Amino acid sequence: MSPPARAEADSGAVTVEAAIALSALTLVFGLVLAGVVAMTGQLRCADAAREAARLIARGDRPLAEQAVAQIVPGARLQVAVTGDEVTTDVTAEPVGSLLPGVHLHGHAYALLEPGVSDAPG
Repeated sequence: MSPPARAEADSGAVTVEAAIALSALTLVFGLVLAGVVAMTGQLRCADAAREAARLIARGDRPLAEQAVAQIVPGARLQVAVTGDEVTTDVTAEPVGSLLPGVHLHGHAYALLEPGVSDAPG
């Protein structure tokens, strides 16, 4: 018996290599997509915090809470009013679980408008 020809010994090797390459490519694409989703969520939290600080500085806290709920559904708004300063923090859970340990957070600062002595709540 003669040893098998080179073509017969390699049959299926290209298929396995292609399957591994496609799996790796799919994993990388999924991680990039999860990163883009997390970055978008982070930007939304920052936008929501900025908008909430601006609205609370005008004396309209209910509208600020509504704006945060529209910009980042399910987010939590924390407000601190010290003297004539307003600080807002918006935190949200990331969408999906591909990036564990990622926390979305936005922080903003504003001064109360003239005539607004204290923000309600």
